[in-house]
Amino acid sequence: MLHVVLFQPEIPQNTGNIGRTCAISESRLHLIYPLGFEIRDKHLRRSGMDYWHNLDIRHHESWEAFKNSADGPKRLFLMTTKGARSYWDVAYEDGDGLVFGREGSGAPDWMHEEIGEDRRVLIPIYNDTLRSLNLATSAGIAVYEVMRQLKGNR
Repeated sequence: MLHVVLFQPEIPQNTGNIGRTCAISESRLHLIYPLGFEIRDKHLRRSGMDYWHNLDIRHHESWEAFKNSADGPKRLFLMTTKGARSYWDVAYEDGDGLVFGREGSGAPDWMHEEIGEDRRVLIPIYNDTLRSLNLATSAGIAVYEVMRQLKGNR
């Protein structure tokens, strides 16, 4: 199983779309609080809530609570524009977790340090004048690379 970890997500539409991706790929979604919205938000429902009855989701009050949970990932990879290597160059394993930071500010510096440089992973950006992809787009790209490696082509 793949774990998708959203650290303090701020935009409900992104979380809804990522939840839909997780439901379809049979990945577990971890939401680390505080969230920038309420789960009942109408934008969240519009973007993915109709899939949420199929979603394996865990709620964590903090990063520490997430790390101490019994049903978390074996290894963590931080998806970041400050990554040391491309997401294509990682050999993913069953039980791995992909961590995504906040839409507005990314992952905090302490998280970069805690996860470690060798597990900071980036999605290449081919236009140097732009900062990054949308969070839901990034999650979809990364989840499907892991699915390709773990489950192959169906």
